[in-house]
This record gives sequence, structure tokens and C-alpha cells, in this order.
Amino acid sequence: MNDINALYSLWCEKAVADEDLINELNSVRGNEDEILDRFYKNLEFGTAGLRGVIGAGTNRMNIYTVNQATQGLADYLNSAFENPSVAIAYDSRIKSDVFSKSAAGVLAANGIKVYIYPELVPTPMLSYAVRYFKCASGIILTASHNPAKYNGYKCYDPNGYQMTDEAAAKTYEFIQKVDMFDGAKTMDFDEGVKDGIIEYIGDEVVESFYNEVLKARVNEGVCEKADLSVIYTPLNGTGNKHVRAILKRIGIDNVRVVKEQELPDGNFPTCPFPNPEIKQVFECAIAMTESEKADLLLATDPDCDRVGIAVLDNGEYKLMSGNEVGIMLTEYLLSSLKEQGKLPANPIVVKTIVTSQLVTEIAKNYGAETADLLTGFKYIGELITKLEKKNETERFIVGMEESYGYLRGAHARDKDAVVASMLICEMAAYYKSKGISLYNQMQNIYKQYGMFLNSLLNFNFEGAAGMQKMSDMMTSLRNNPPKEIAGEKVLTVSDYLQSTCTDTESGSVSEIKLPKSNVLSFRLPGGSGVIVRPSGTEPKIKIYITAVAADRASAEDKTKLMSADMEKILGI
Repeated sequence: MNDINALYSLWCEKAVADEDLINELNSVRGNEDEILDRFYKNLEFGTAGLRGVIGAGTNRMNIYTVNQATQGLADYLNSAFENPSVAIAYDSRIKSDVFSKSAAGVLAANGIKVYIYPELVPTPMLSYAVRYFKCASGIILTASHNPAKYNGYKCYDPNGYQMTDEAAAKTYEFIQKVDMFDGAKTMDFDEGVKDGIIEYIGDEVVESFYNEVLKARVNEGVCEKADLSVIYTPLNGTGNKHVRAILKRIGIDNVRVVKEQELPDGNFPTCPFPNPEIKQVFECAIAMTESEKADLLLATDPDCDRVGIAVLDNGEYKLMSGNEVGIMLTEYLLSSLKEQGKLPANPIVVKTIVTSQLVTEIAKNYGAETADLLTGFKYIGELITKLEKKNETERFIVGMEESYGYLRGAHARDKDAVVASMLICEMAAYYKSKGISLYNQMQNIYKQYGMFLNSLLNFNFEGAAGMQKMSDMMTSLRNNPPKEIAGEKVLTVSDYLQSTCTDTESGSVSEIKLPKSNVLSFRLPGGSGVIVRPSGTEPKIKIYITAVAADRASAEDKTKLMSADMEKILGI
């Protein structure tokens, strides 16, 4: 653990570049708990980069932690690449623009060419820019769908997906050598622009991105005919201009925007948890339907890499889960491509291990392979890159994760709510033209393939004590795995940290051929199961429940039993 008091005194002396930090340090003087939380550790740099609460201290997001990380990144890039360049983007969060310009100044001072968007843009557009300019890396300042107090700093590799474990570890080695206050080289941002080492990204790149997104359509012209009505909210984030531009280009003119959530605002005044998984973010959109109904409510998170929907059914708006949207997209894309004779040879659908197995069942029905990868869209990006190197990108139909992230096309190597919003609206228009709502289409899929009910339990553990508790829970579960869950025998225990899958009856052990990850999976009879993992970006434990049953009522009963039992097992 850090020397808390010494660090606090040092910051009081040296953190003078930002008045907000000075005021904060003064406000916690003498409060041991508050000082401890800010200084007990350094923000960890991993494959997700940095993420933390905005504020003063080594365990906070501020210009000093950002500059330290950027200097380490610059040292790594200059050691590994010849004449490296970096693309930078930022979202609507508090200080995202400040941090992005500060990072650009550090890179420029280290002789690294910077391409930076002149305004906030969706995360997938950063991924696109990295590849467009053939950069060695990319940086985006965002905390995705976290509450307003958070910000983050994500690094990308030359292929346009988030840094690999190896590159992140090497970067972290360099970061550790950089003094927090005196170690980073800096250049004035405006001077860098004047000198040409910092260059604004032009409209031609945005237009090129749009053109690539539009290639993902499978039923051109259907939107103009169906007259789909949409209410859209960017949740005070980056999607407003770009999602609306794409919807207009595919012929969806009846789009109303939630005014309270239209403009960028890192305080998220009407959606304190700006996450499309949460029903509350749709409240303003639903209120708009009192005067005029819409076929579809659409919400993108602040950095516009995730999208959620609510659909009209018998006068009521029902939220569709991230799994259900992925399931519907899989059926829609595969069935449309097959009907048109455009389904490629050896098609592949890519999902994470915690995404619904119903996706696999649908893929089988169309002769498509399913790739199950670890949580983290970079793994999907890596697979697309491997296909690209073999000139087989046409095999990639769609990639998804249950947490509302989707991608079709090889234009980006990260989840993309711009292309996903387009496809969801196209899909809704297609089924509307056949007299079917998206809610009814989902029920049709359940009837055809079976009821797979997927649920997610989240348990928050803030601060140093919380992190320790999460670690203890995973250790206990790993050392003493349950023999039964909700009265059903555990058939296999998969430990992704040990890369082992153990058959509980025979005792035989097989190898899991995926990168190591702190994940435990318990398979039950009939396809049901439980997966437990700590979040890689938030202080929480996630429990994924899959209940397979003959009907929804039975699946819901089974989910309740499994959820209650897992809480007991974990001591929550």
C-alpha cells in the first residue's frame, strides 16, 4: 500500500495545475477515510486502460494520472515502433476534452504525431481512425456507461481494438518509471496544432466511417416503405449527430429525440446511471409517447458503443435485454442473407462466453459456426483481424456481448452502437412490414428454439475494503465450488484463470483454450448454468444466470431459485 500521508502532502504541494484538485485536497484535510480512498493505490493500467473517479489522488482520474499514463505509452510506442502516431477521441464526460488535449500535448512533446477529433465522437470512430491513419495506438477518454463521477482512458492497438495483455503490460512497465508530477514531457496543445504535430481529424474521415457502416445493411429500401417511428436518446453523450445521420441515410425520417438528453452533458442530469441496460434511462422517452406513440425507443450510452431498446407491445413499452437484441439480430441477419442467397460459405457468429447460448442454437440452424470468446470486445476484434489476414472477413456475420454491445462489418474492431442502431431500426422496419413487432418476433424465436432466460446480478463493492471482499469471494468460490445450485447437480466447473474444465462426475480435466481470466463457470443439466466474474472496469461482482425451461414461467421460477442460492453461496 502507498504511504498515504506522504502522498497527500506531496499532492497538496504539487497539484497546482488544476484549481478543482486544490479545492478537493483542502476539503478532505484531516479526513483519514477520504484521504485513504484517494491514495491507497495507483489507478491500475490494464487492457481496459485506466478508469476511476474524477478527482485528486493517485487513485483518481486527473491530468497527472492521465499525463503519467500517456508518457508511459509514449515511451512504449517509441521503443516498439518507428515514427509512431496516435489517434485520440473523447466523449461528453466531465474533463474528457481537457484530458484528451493534455494527452495530445504529452505525445507531441515526445515526437509522436497525433490525430484528434475536433469534437466528441462515438468510441467506434476512434477504432476506425486508428486503422484509417495506420496509427500505432489510439486513446479515447470515456467511462462508457458509468455514473457521472467516473472517467476513463482506453488505449488501442494498431488493429483498432483495445490493447492486448502483452502490450498493456509493457506499457505499464514504462508508466511505473514516470514520476507523477515531473516525469511527463508536455507541449502546449495549440502550439502542437500550429506546428502540425497535432492534427485535427477532418470531415472526410467521418464520411468514410458512415459509408462503411452503411455497407452492413441487409435489406436496403425497407425503411422507406415501413414508416418506422423512433424515439431516440443519446443519454447526453456522443451518439446524437452520428446515429441520427445514419438513420436519415437509410430512410428513417420519423425520429424524435429526447430533448432533456439530447445535448452533451457529463452530469447526466436526467439519467444518473446512463446505461441502456437500466429501465430508468427510458423514462423521458416513454413520457414522450403520451402524446404520440413510437414503434421503437432507442438509447445509446454516452460513448455510443452500446445500445438498448424498448419496443411497443399492446400499448406498453417493454425493454429488450442485450441478449434478446443479439438473438434477434442473429436470426434476422442469417435468415435475410440466406433468403437472398448471400450467406457466405462457413459463416461465423461471434459472442462472449456470458452471452446467451440461444445465439449458438440459431447459428446452428443456418449452418453457421459460433465462436465463444472471453468478455471484452477486443477478443472479437482480434478474431475479425485474423479473418481479415486470411481474406475471409465476409465470413463474419455479427459479433456481440450480452452487455448491449454489437458489431457488424470490419470497419471497427470495437462494439459500435452506430451500426447497431442502424441494424436494429432496419430489423424493426423489416418485421413491421410483415405485421410483426420486435416483441412478437422475440416470442416467435423462443417458440422455435426454446426458452433460454438470461439474467444478470450485479453486486457493488466500493473502495479498498470492497476490492478485498471481491477477491476473497472469488478465492473461496474457486477453492470450494458448489456441488449443487438450486437443487441441481453441477456437471462441470470451468476455471478460466486456471484454464481448466473439470467434469465433476468423472473428475477428468480438459483444457480451456482461451486467455486466462478470473471467471468461474458452473454448468447444470439441460443447458442451464451460472458464470461468476468480477467486472474488469467497475468495482462489482457479476453473476450470469442461464435458466433453460419449457416456458417463461418455469424459467423465471428457476432463475429465482438459482439467484437466491448463488447469493447464499457467495455470502452476499
